[in-house]
Amino acid sequence: MAPPLVWKPRPCDETAATRLERELGLSPVVARLLAIRGLHDPELADRFLRPALSHLHDPWLMTDLAPAVDRLLAAAARRERIVVHGDYDVDGVTSTVILRRTLELLGADVTHFIPERLRDGYGLQPATIDRLHAEGARVIVSVDCGIRAPEAARRATELGIDLIITDHHEPDTELPKAVAVVNPKRHDCRYPDKHLAGVGVALKVVQGLCQKAGKNGWLQAFVKIAAIGTLADVVPLVGENRVIAKLGLEQLTRGPHKVGLRALLDVSGLAGKSIDAYHIAFMVAPRVNAAGRMASADIATRLLLAADESLAEEAQALAQQLDAENTKRRSEEQDIVTAAKKAVETDPDIGAHTVLVVGGEGWHRGVIGIVASKLVDAYYRPAIVLSVEHGVAHGSCRSIPGFDILAALESCAPMLQRFGGHKQAAGLQLDAARIPEFRRAVNDFAHAVLGPDDLRPNLSLDGPLDFDALTPKVVSDLMAMAPFGLANPKPLFTAAGVEVVDGPRRLKERHLKMSLRQRGRTFRAIAWNAVEKESVIAGADGGLEVAYALEQNEFNGNTYTELRLSDARRA
Repeated sequence: MAPPLVWKPRPCDETAATRLERELGLSPVVARLLAIRGLHDPELADRFLRPALSHLHDPWLMTDLAPAVDRLLAAAARRERIVVHGDYDVDGVTSTVILRRTLELLGADVTHFIPERLRDGYGLQPATIDRLHAEGARVIVSVDCGIRAPEAARRATELGIDLIITDHHEPDTELPKAVAVVNPKRHDCRYPDKHLAGVGVALKVVQGLCQKAGKNGWLQAFVKIAAIGTLADVVPLVGENRVIAKLGLEQLTRGPHKVGLRALLDVSGLAGKSIDAYHIAFMVAPRVNAAGRMASADIATRLLLAADESLAEEAQALAQQLDAENTKRRSEEQDIVTAAKKAVETDPDIGAHTVLVVGGEGWHRGVIGIVASKLVDAYYRPAIVLSVEHGVAHGSCRSIPGFDILAALESCAPMLQRFGGHKQAAGLQLDAARIPEFRRAVNDFAHAVLGPDDLRPNLSLDGPLDFDALTPKVVSDLMAMAPFGLANPKPLFTAAGVEVVDGPRRLKERHLKMSLRQRGRTFRAIAWNAVEKESVIAGADGGLEVAYALEQNEFNGNTYTELRLSDARRA
């Protein structure tokens, strides 16, 4: 199991916090939170709190965006066949949808291709270039993939296809040869925001197309789809990502929506609700992802492309199919999580290492990424989960803060058939016979860069906040900082001398529900996956210290504030 949490206060520039409070008229709590997040400049802090579409950067600052837009507009004008090549996760699906829809509105002859995970593998492949060429493609534009696909780029050149790559993954030393390679992580790209999701990069292409075509009013309609991909891809929610996520969530709540998106929100139980980042991450994204994990991501793509009301019946059927695939995904995932944990806890060749490398014959490749995330949560160690089929191991990697999993794979490159991704999440393929050798090599790398403190999970705290300070104004101001996520974590406060007045009661055998009182104020509270803390909470007798976040919940049309406990200890 994961080691105990280390409570660690986040540093704050108190002078900057006082200045923000004074110049922007903010509550001391919010001013301090903004300072903790590095927003010391009042203008930047104000833009953070009140993002607007006008805050998006000039798209033409992106290297190669101009030739990409020019080639797409020329193809649209000449009615050359354009294929948008996406990816099978939420980021790739939403990228495909917004770019294809924009090109359709511009009168292009455009279609799309989403690879099937088990049949086509990951990313842009030479065989796919052949297939799309045979179907008449003259221009192929990749979204959320392609930056490490030099063989596919060479094949496109051989066939006379103009290839445009748009991606946000880390590039290799050499870029693929293409008409344009649009990626803010290019070493020669001066674009100010380097942390866009794949759909964020696609949105910059859409922004460029709209500007060149004199259709700037179109852009807003694509932001809410881009918000789904941005929030699902766990990118830093600052800068342009915050603009996209915040404005997109507002539009998703407000509506109206095209028939496909409406069906997706309905099946996710979100019709008529105020939609936040949690809803996207845990209700919408799993259903879209389930298509690519368990069946074909084209189901989700077709659903989100459905715009005409005459497609309402078909959209509803597609949404129900996504829901069914998500149910199947959860069952498959739980079986593999159980098997993986058993291997970690019973096999010292696996569990005794810093990096957990675990695999199984025939494990469903569509869910091994989720399984890896659950192993990281359970043991607080980097995890690589492998699905072995016909002597080949396909792997998905997830990491802990402070450990660059992509760099670890690069150190093992000679034994890998292919790999790619980010510092915190990556994928790989290798000969199954080399798994023990790979396990040793990746752990040799980990031992060289990780110390004991890196393997102790920190609970980063924003400071004390007593219950009597939780006025409606303070709660409202805190909610204005949403959406929360990477680089803008949900504020986490501490309170001491807390008394349990009801509970704790078990919820589904894993969670704890209770009521807590401090300084005359009582709040309902819930602690997820915290059953091991039951005796600590129950026996505190008024001497409990809690680390908590605030939740706004709706019930019967009423909104109330609840505490979400991240940890509790006896004072």
